[in-house]
Amino acid sequence: RIHSSTFLFSNTPSLPNLTMVLVKSIAVALMAAQATATLRATTPRRLSLEDIAGYQPGSQVTDHAAIDLDQAAFESQLALQTEESFDFAKEIYLQGGHSKSYAEVTLSKPLVGNIGKGTEILGMNEKGKQVVGKAYDDYASGSTNIKVQYKTTDVQSSYVECRVGALPLAGADLEKTVGCFAASSSLTIDGTDYPYTYNPLVDNNNGRTIAGFSTGARGKMYDDCPGCPYVDYENFYNYYGAFDYANQWVLSALDGTSTNFKNGNADFSKYSLVGRQEAAKKGTAYMNIFMYVIREFEDAIDDCKENCIKCNDDPVHAWDEGVAFYTGSKAGSDGSGEGKLLHGLADKRCSDFKTCGIRSDSKEGTSKVNYDLFDLFALGQHQLLVGNCAGAKTTKDRITQIMYIPLIQGTLRYAYKVDKLNGSEKEEAEGAVFAAAVLPRIHAANPNAAQTIYDNMKVGASSTSFKDVRSAFQATYRDLGVSCAEIGGLWFDATGEYYDGASPCKDASTSNTSSSNTTGIIVGSVFAGLAVVAVGAVLFMRRREIQGKPVFEVKTVEDGNDMN
Repeated sequence: RIHSSTFLFSNTPSLPNLTMVLVKSIAVALMAAQATATLRATTPRRLSLEDIAGYQPGSQVTDHAAIDLDQAAFESQLALQTEESFDFAKEIYLQGGHSKSYAEVTLSKPLVGNIGKGTEILGMNEKGKQVVGKAYDDYASGSTNIKVQYKTTDVQSSYVECRVGALPLAGADLEKTVGCFAASSSLTIDGTDYPYTYNPLVDNNNGRTIAGFSTGARGKMYDDCPGCPYVDYENFYNYYGAFDYANQWVLSALDGTSTNFKNGNADFSKYSLVGRQEAAKKGTAYMNIFMYVIREFEDAIDDCKENCIKCNDDPVHAWDEGVAFYTGSKAGSDGSGEGKLLHGLADKRCSDFKTCGIRSDSKEGTSKVNYDLFDLFALGQHQLLVGNCAGAKTTKDRITQIMYIPLIQGTLRYAYKVDKLNGSEKEEAEGAVFAAAVLPRIHAANPNAAQTIYDNMKVGASSTSFKDVRSAFQATYRDLGVSCAEIGGLWFDATGEYYDGASPCKDASTSNTSSSNTTGIIVGSVFAGLAVVAVGAVLFMRRREIQGKPVFEVKTVEDGNDMN
């Protein structure tokens, strides 16, 4: 189930732009290939970084991919369906447990000098084995309270051995402390030993949380970035009237209260724990994390340096982070695992809409959405590596269009279940949260269509008309950059046919789609071989840097602005 880079951009409205982008990328990369041909012939290729569902990251993002372990722990508490377990779930949501782990310790004597963020700090665990960390921030001479971030590895299964945060609150032995500093010992900083004390089950925390993706969104997506405000986030802010709309949705679902948005309000007091569970667990994945994935791709574009092969490590790292947050760790290196995030959602929905497979005509396997996205993930990474910033932006724009497809499919699926199949509160809640995750984008295209969808799918809707919801969505497909073929139809396994009234719609112009498919195949046929060589050359240079043997020069990527 590895997502191979086929360069078959079928059903892609922006294909002409992507074609030009690909041509430019290949031209630049071929020059790099020529310059490094001898080295590639004599140096074995070592894959020191694990794939993410087939995607080869150019930087270490195992810690980022582990955010789905917070999602899994969150869901496990919600599944118990008690008010107490919901409280525990809320703390996991707010405090985390698996990503960007750090210890907050009190030194028995003050620092004798200033230390910079990233300075190596050594200590021991309870069994006397060395634990490696780094300064979480800059600390001035005389400081006694410091944070030490634990070192992460390239191996996803053991990326960090100290995972605590809010996990002990659940009382289910979810935490992992074998890699934590001992409760009291000494830390070695710049050659000086500092005795310290702390409580491993209380003072081991996390700098990256699912809640933080939303609560920190204003600065990262609206106010304080070179490309601010990011278009997709601005759509959501304009619709909901709240910078932390996702956080407000999740907390209201957990507490059983009402939101206070400008549009799209939800009164979760109308739901039992069953409905609140669905609204909360899908809200975290498809609202909080969804928008932060887009943010990482936008951030990569912001940082990109045009026409520079050796100075785009930071953008590549941000791009890799986006792929990691989209996929998570549970999907596995080949994508066959049961993922908890957007990658897993796309593969679930393709089974419902018969849009799995490279041709989007199957009910099993990898979704066409994921095939297309992972092609684009690889292309975008390559464009950033060679400094083709304009091309990477075009690729990013297409990625965001495709990412909305499973959300539309989810809304349609539950609209049908509620309207035609006597869906219960669970199905109503699932439909409501899928709609909430896509309504702002629909509203930006067609406010009337968004109102129709909201009226039919909102929490506590008096009635739901699948036909009206479907028509409202279809009225926006052209503006969204998606097609009827990409959305598919709701498939009924028992009959081997589409549900009555739920077969795929027809696009306004089928000739454009046919042209896109044909052009995509031609591009793939003509350029696939060249692309493999070009991408291989650039990735070779990148791998050499990872191995500490750069073709040009060494450049260190700091894990800087992501969820500090």
